[in-house]
Amino acid sequence: MMRHLQEKLRVELGERAYDILIGPGLLAEAGGHIAPLLRRKRVAVLTDETVAGLHLETLKDGLASAGIEMVSLALPAGEATKSWPHFTRAVEWLLDQKVERNDVVVALGGGVIGDLAGFAASVLRRGVRFVQIPTSLLAQVDSSVGGKTGINAPQGKNLIGAFHQPSLVLADTSVLGTLKPRDFLAGYGEVVKYGMLGDAAFFDWLERMGPALAAGDMAARVAAVKRSCQMKAEIVVRDETEQGDRARLNLGHTFGHALEAATGYSDRLLHGEGVAIGCALAFELSSKLGLCAQEDPSRVRAHLKQMGMKVDLSDIAGDLPDADGLLALMGQDKKVVDGQLRFILARGIGEAFVTSDVPGSVVRDLLQEALRAR
Repeated sequence: MMRHLQEKLRVELGERAYDILIGPGLLAEAGGHIAPLLRRKRVAVLTDETVAGLHLETLKDGLASAGIEMVSLALPAGEATKSWPHFTRAVEWLLDQKVERNDVVVALGGGVIGDLAGFAASVLRRGVRFVQIPTSLLAQVDSSVGGKTGINAPQGKNLIGAFHQPSLVLADTSVLGTLKPRDFLAGYGEVVKYGMLGDAAFFDWLERMGPALAAGDMAARVAAVKRSCQMKAEIVVRDETEQGDRARLNLGHTFGHALEAATGYSDRLLHGEGVAIGCALAFELSSKLGLCAQEDPSRVRAHLKQMGMKVDLSDIAGDLPDADGLLALMGQDKKVVDGQLRFILARGIGEAFVTSDVPGSVVRDLLQEALRAR
């Protein structure tokens, strides 16, 4: 397998430091990478039914080649799985499998499985180690790095959880070939976010290489996943529990989460699509507040359109709440501090910052305008 394309990053978090391996063929080699972590040659894998059908056998063989036995539980695919009932089922299954303090839980799947399995590992016997094997582009560049784990509540997304760092991340870029184009592009929403928030040169590169990346260019995929993980890891190392700088990673999310809530966390709007629309709105808002040039939101929107992504509220099917309704949903966001909405705005592409100093009336006007354009 194209091993020469494989890359390795280290997330420097003291005694909780870990490696991220990126490249094609890692599932088949998983046993060799995971074996050094194990006291006994057995792992418990949490996955979802879709991913299990596509990749569980490859993982099983990859583990078996290093003499590692595997037990697995496949949960239903989809955001609804990030909930108490499935979380309870996962934890009780892990206990039934007699997973011990020194064992390792493996999360094989997208962000939903990574978040749920990581949270399960964080509370099981007061904390067992886990390995992330993210199978979606979104999970490879976002949820698998940084140790945020959790489930959703009726009141909103990710409101129940813990910080629990993985012991290893295996981002096998060859599995991205099994993603539907829409899911790949939703993940690309998080990739392009890194360029927008902190690396103008990466954004330039994506403007040139985005189409090749979407078309399956493996070297481009490895490079994009590596740069995204590198940027996220650098920010996480500086601010692990999101006291300050890490909040920049939420560029586009204040708007995005409100839109996801408005569409019932359904297939009407995927997380990465919400982020992409949210980034376009955040740049629009920055421009309205005189923080960045009008060219910047235009460039952001042009690139997202070129990639065939959702950019406007009119790209979301069905009804949406009015501007006040969306503002109310934004108020449910975890980033609210002392009742003040925190926005991640930009002074230009690659220059995002966190602020609570945004007049509600400007946000309402922006949303009204965006809704009128539907």
